[in-house]
Amino acid sequence: MELDHLAHLQRELAAFHDCLSDDLTAPVVHCGEWTLRDLADHLGNGNLWAATAVTERHGRFPRPPAPADIGPWFAGTAQTLTSALAVDPATEAWTFAPPHTVGFWRRRRCLETLVHRWDAEHALGGAGALDPALCADGIDEVFDTFAPRQVRMGRMPVPKKSVEFVATDLDRSWTVGPDRPVATLEGSAADLFLALWNRLPWSALSGDPEAAQAALPGPLVP
Repeated sequence: MELDHLAHLQRELAAFHDCLSDDLTAPVVHCGEWTLRDLADHLGNGNLWAATAVTERHGRFPRPPAPADIGPWFAGTAQTLTSALAVDPATEAWTFAPPHTVGFWRRRRCLETLVHRWDAEHALGGAGALDPALCADGIDEVFDTFAPRQVRMGRMPVPKKSVEFVATDLDRSWTVGPDRPVATLEGSAADLFLALWNRLPWSALSGDPEAAQAALPGPLVP
């Protein structure tokens, strides 16, 4: 069944917004020195950037500083984004990778918000569950969009060996790189997604993480 990225995005944005009534000074351990407020600034401005990419069809966005009362501001950015995305997903848009459509941004912002909702809840001491099918799509995105982009931009070498990733809660697997896999990593779709986005160590997955990281030194994502 095809994912309804816009519906998922709306739910994830609402869940992230709920976190903003808590301690905005909480450190977000997987985002450098950011606090929860910094994360809200980042995600909110990303919402406005994507909305601009759809409505004005360019990637230029003068990032404004978030106001002191960041909760209502973030809610406004979420509304701006979802309104911009509430058109035919095949509509042309500026994007940083193919396809150059609104559908790209529905998916990208949904998955961006998913990982940052987890970041926010984790910072507050209670990360909630992640939808397995959405996490599988997030794994797809790492391999169909971000890893190739990292290679094109010279941020990671072209893989010379392959690694297999197996989602133990879904009938899904991914093989990245040429030839037969030299290592297999297994875990739930959520754990694989979080590991690929550097929220969990690869050692948290079953298999041979050292061989896998030697084959895919990355970074696979920005």
